[in-house]
Amino acid sequence: MDAQELADRLEIADLLARYTRAIDSGRWELLDEVFSEDAVIDYTSAGGIKGTREEVKAWLAEVLTHWPGRLHLIGAPVIDFHEGEARVSAPFTDTLAPTREMVAAGTEGFLHGGGWYHHRLRRTPGGWRSTELVEEQSWRTAR
Repeated sequence: MDAQELADRLEIADLLARYTRAIDSGRWELLDEVFSEDAVIDYTSAGGIKGTREEVKAWLAEVLTHWPGRLHLIGAPVIDFHEGEARVSAPFTDTLAPTREMVAAGTEGFLHGGGWYHHRLRRTPGGWRSTELVEEQSWRTAR
């Protein structure tokens, strides 16, 4: 592994962290630093939409207001490089909470889930950007 590949792997790991920060903080404009303008984002396996970056940002802003407490954790990604692109698959878990206040563990409205995020990335003048995200929901519990 050469120095460029190491740098690319670190930058891609940072991109995945920026994705979770944007989703969990509700700062949808940060997704512009994760996804290319022409990206296609597919949340259909979790009951969501498939759309453009702008369509998905609007949908997330509307839907996730029901769960103001959000935490996504991404595990170690598998990254494969080929001709200026990278294919990335990373496991995730998430918790969506109906409040940011402390509540009893049995409170209704919590969602917990996990699965895989599959990204196709390309190098741009602004750094690596995801041109495609497909969420593969493996499990979900609701209270």
